[in-house]
Amino acid sequence: MSEAPDHFSAASAVRPLGDGSYVAHLHPHWAIGDKPHGGYLLAVLARAAAERAGRAPLTISAHFLSAPRVGPVLIRTELLKSGRTVTALRAVLEQSGRTCVDATLGLGDLPTDEPAWSDVPDMPVNPPSGALDLGTSEARKFFSLSRVCDVRLDPADAHFVHGGTGAPRLRLWVKPRAEQPDLFFGLTAGDITVPVTFNLGRRGWAPTVQLTALMRAEPANGWLRLVVNCAAVHGAWFDEDVTVVDSVGRLICQSRQLALSTG
Repeated sequence: MSEAPDHFSAASAVRPLGDGSYVAHLHPHWAIGDKPHGGYLLAVLARAAAERAGRAPLTISAHFLSAPRVGPVLIRTELLKSGRTVTALRAVLEQSGRTCVDATLGLGDLPTDEPAWSDVPDMPVNPPSGALDLGTSEARKFFSLSRVCDVRLDPADAHFVHGGTGAPRLRLWVKPRAEQPDLFFGLTAGDITVPVTFNLGRRGWAPTVQLTALMRAEPANGWLRLVVNCAAVHGAWFDEDVTVVDSVGRLICQSRQLALSTG
């Protein structure tokens, strides 16, 4: 499982142990600094839960208790309810006997038909020529995931890039570099933005405390479009709401988190 870390599917793969537990290897390319990315950790947990239930993740609510290191981890799953429509599971990511992420998931069948009603953000399908590429050497100083993810920022919202300040709102385009996005990358995309507090001049690490995400559909090939909003920044605490839409206009993921601004 340590091969091809640039491929998201390989980097987030899990291996069953036969007792409801799974092992995974957290790769350094899917980390911010020396800390594995939070959305990537959710994808690893969701893959284990999906394999245990034989169904797709619909919801995940996770508490981030302790930051794991890059390297091997153990995921324990517990069946909470097996229903016709929804299966509920608990999935806990552990490392060296320490609980790092504790999540509860609802799993079932994703809809495949067209929505009866939808109101998604209006953004160009592809990033415009003026979008800011976070893959440049300068940008990688604050966003190291750009080596494995192609991420573009709307310059109209990203005031921090040029040393300015503004409202804590961002718009992005994102896709994995080595393959097309899948459902689990769609979940990761719900946490892949740079912290909105960068626009307030707060450039420090912003660890997630709790995150809840709703998975709505399998993404089509191409760019995922992200709209990121914040309702309030109170002291060190801030919230972040992310809406993820695929290249054909389908709602893929909705996430909300509470995080800490350390800068």
